[in-house]
Amino acid sequence: MPVRVTLDALIVKKGLKARDLAAEVGLSETQLSLFRSGKVKGIRFRTLAKLCATLDCRPGDLLDYAFDPEDLRHTDEE
Repeated sequence: MPVRVTLDALIVKKGLKARDLAAEVGLSETQLSLFRSGKVKGIRFRTLAKLCATLDCRPGDLLDYAFDPEDLRHTDEE
């Protein structure tokens, strides 16, 4: 998938522990771990807002995108 979660780099940059971030945002460590690894299909805007507020960042600091022509294809799943 061309959308990548870049949260780990921000956690390191801020000198935080993932466990502490999860507690501050109100997520379980498992939920945060799944997001960090990109193994989730989505994230609630409220959760994204909490992460941004806690980390003093913008959503673009947590996510990255690499163009993939397949993203332009229409599928029956959409």
